[in-house]
Amino acid sequence: MNEFNKGTQLHPNPHRNNKKKIINDPVYGFITIPDEIIFDILEHPHMQRLRRIMQLGLSHLVYPGANHTRFHHVLGAMHLMNEAVATIRRKGHEITAEEERGVCLAILLHDIGHGPFSHALEYDIVCGVSHEEISSFFIEELSKEFNGMLDTALLIFQNKYHKPFLHQLVSSQLDMDRLDYLNRDSFYSGVSEGIIGSERLIEMLNVRDGQLVLEEKGIYSIEKFIVARRLMYWQVYLHKTVVAAEFMLIHALRRAKYLVKQGVQIFASPALDFFMQQDISEHDFRTRPEVLSQFAQLDDYDIWSAIKVWQSHSDPILSQLSKSLVNRKLFKIVISKAPFSEERIAAERMRVQEAYALKSDEVDFFVYSDVLTNKAYNQDKQNIHLLMKNGEIMDLTEASDNLNISALAQPVEKYFLCFPV
Repeated sequence: MNEFNKGTQLHPNPHRNNKKKIINDPVYGFITIPDEIIFDILEHPHMQRLRRIMQLGLSHLVYPGANHTRFHHVLGAMHLMNEAVATIRRKGHEITAEEERGVCLAILLHDIGHGPFSHALEYDIVCGVSHEEISSFFIEELSKEFNGMLDTALLIFQNKYHKPFLHQLVSSQLDMDRLDYLNRDSFYSGVSEGIIGSERLIEMLNVRDGQLVLEEKGIYSIEKFIVARRLMYWQVYLHKTVVAAEFMLIHALRRAKYLVKQGVQIFASPALDFFMQQDISEHDFRTRPEVLSQFAQLDDYDIWSAIKVWQSHSDPILSQLSKSLVNRKLFKIVISKAPFSEERIAAERMRVQEAYALKSDEVDFFVYSDVLTNKAYNQDKQNIHLLMKNGEIMDLTEASDNLNISALAQPVEKYFLCFPV
């Protein structure tokens, strides 16, 4: 914590030590910080960094209002967690004060491992290290810094705590993470299809045999929740223009990293340069303390400042991609239910190669073809279980009388071809 908050020598006013703050959130209204350690974690530079990382990456290029940050999101998820804990306690299940603190810290820190434009860049800034793994590294470090006070949070986050339902509140198909991001992303993007009844869903939560369940009378609310998630993926998270922008950013950074490895001088902040100069793996996070320290300095500002400067770089590929992103001159993207033929892809590659005077191996930076997958409900991962009135536990797809739920459990794939016009 910085010197401004550490003591009373500079600020003798005793109210400076009041850590029971209230935050005005545009989605839920007033959010109370329930514990002093949570206030201290919120004040930590690692958490403040989340103010500088957009929740929806490049989605604001389509939805101008979608400028909220991951800091907004984790505060909202913590608020919903407080409500969930209160509901489960009221139904007769023990959650100790230490467990409540742990699960609230776990949800507060669940996204701390996100880098800038995380989902798009997990395989370029770092080499296949998920944000969940990096979050674990951060929580472990913070627990050491705070004398073990986050040990329970780490166990819950890693699903090693003896009460599985606590982890399921943090990470499952009906967790506080999803409840908040659907509410919040819908609010800021203006896409009303994502609005869910989070209060109703939380009120229907229960625990059976240590597992999180939803009471049968909440079945229609959960059906709406899954449909809303499906719609938000197609309309926001996998919107074709957002996908085009993300792939352009991926390839701009990929080109920059390629040039760095060729010995070409590239502008970058010290943190971004650290990851440009080397391929960082999970092993590096575990064995080299400076890796996590450098990652903690990386945010959206590093990427955008570099992209702005790269507009005038001597490399025409890097320059063109950067100019297009800064000025929102995005590539055309075509969506298809069937894979694009090799002939169609080859034709676009040939056209772009001639238009931009590219070598054959350079066309990859301008023409992208891949698949988008949307699976609103995954029957193979942390199923949503309903507690029926007769005491029986049933999977959602078996209990629902809505045929759409079974259909939504099947992945839907769409293919895209992206290229400059």
